[in-house]
Order: sequence, then structure tokens, then C-alpha cells
Amino acid sequence: MAVLARGHMARIGYLGAGPGLPSPLVEAFRQGLQEHRYVEGQNIHVEYRFAAFRPERYPQLVDELINLPVDLIVTADSEATPVARIATTTIPIVMSVAGDPVGEGLVASLARPGGNITGLTNLASALSSRRLELLAQAVPGARRLAVLWNASHPGVQLAWRDTQDAATALGLELLSLPVRAPEEFDRAFGAAVRDHAEALLVLTDRLTTYYRKRIVRLAAAGQLPGMYG
Repeated sequence: MAVLARGHMARIGYLGAGPGLPSPLVEAFRQGLQEHRYVEGQNIHVEYRFAAFRPERYPQLVDELINLPVDLIVTADSEATPVARIATTTIPIVMSVAGDPVGEGLVASLARPGGNITGLTNLASALSSRRLELLAQAVPGARRLAVLWNASHPGVQLAWRDTQDAATALGLELLSLPVRAPEEFDRAFGAAVRDHAEALLVLTDRLTTYYRKRIVRLAAAGQLPGMYG
């Protein structure tokens, strides 16, 4: 933003996964901006777009931001990042989180991302297998573990495959609980209880993070000790 012409108020496009404002993620975003002396309405303008947990909306939302136009796109959901990457090679894209940006083909490497994308990774794909190992240690004797994961999320799909590989190495049996919307949580936990899961691993993405309180309540109701990202 420092290279913008004098008098130009930078316009940031923000892509969120949730239902809209208010949002704790947006509040954290605003706080971070203010700590760097960027204040909405004073020296920056932010255009917010939310997919309401419908990732198929991202192409339309990205096009809206590009056509405004915006000077920068912030993707607060890793499902939005590849859509923005296809749509523009010139507008800088900052991803707030990605599970495996190299494996997903978003960047060339963590050290030298290249292109117009930069940002953060939570190493979710690599850490999911380690969390499975810790969960097995925390619940001695448990051999049948349920895994709640967002089946529509490309990054979580990678994490699920890594988790399966780790389970094979550890001699554990996994009960897959794929979900794509919060309406599917009750069905998933019903299956976990019915099929006698002994513990629960939740793979992290915006869906499971946003509804984390509900997931924890369902796990407690099913008496499932859990490991959460």
C-alpha cells in the first residue's frame, strides 16, 4: 500500500467464509490493521464479501471485488484463495491461513511463494497426523477413532489423507465423519456414537472453527474425548 498514488485511499477486498458481520475474525483483522495504523474510513477502505459457507459463491464474490476494483484481496478462508488466484495474477492476495499451500498448488514453496500470493499456513495437513498420535496417547486403549472433517474443503481433504496414513502406521481404525454444512453435525455425531467411536479428532477449517462450541457440546453429549486443531 505504500506505493499507491498520493491521495489514493487503499481499497482492500475481504473474503470471508461465514454468514457475515459481526465476525470475530473480522474484529481480529480490524485490530491488526489498527495496530499498523490503518483505520477504516480514514486511510483505508474495506469491501467485505461473505460466502455463508457456500464456497461455490466465491467466483462471483471475487469478480465483484476485482471489478470495483480493489488494491489487495485478503482471503480469510483457504477455499477462497485458489478462486482468487485463478481470477487475477496482478492484484496481491494475502491468505490468512492455508493448510498446505504448496500441496494445494497455491505457492511454489514456503520460502519463496512467487506469483501474487503470500500469507500464512497453519500446517494443518502435517499436524493432523501428529494430533492423531497425541489423541491415541491421551486415551490409552482407544483403537477406533472418529474424524470429523469438511469433505468439500481441498486442504482438509489433504489432511484427511495424511490422517489415514498416520492411522495405518499406528494401527488405529478411523471412522470417517465427513460434513459439508452445520446441518450435518447431528447426523455425524449420531454415527460416531452408534458405531462405538472411542475418541474424536476434528480437522480444522472455517466450518469446524466457526461452529466449534456446537461441536464441543455434541462431543461432550456423546462422551467422546476430543482433539481439536
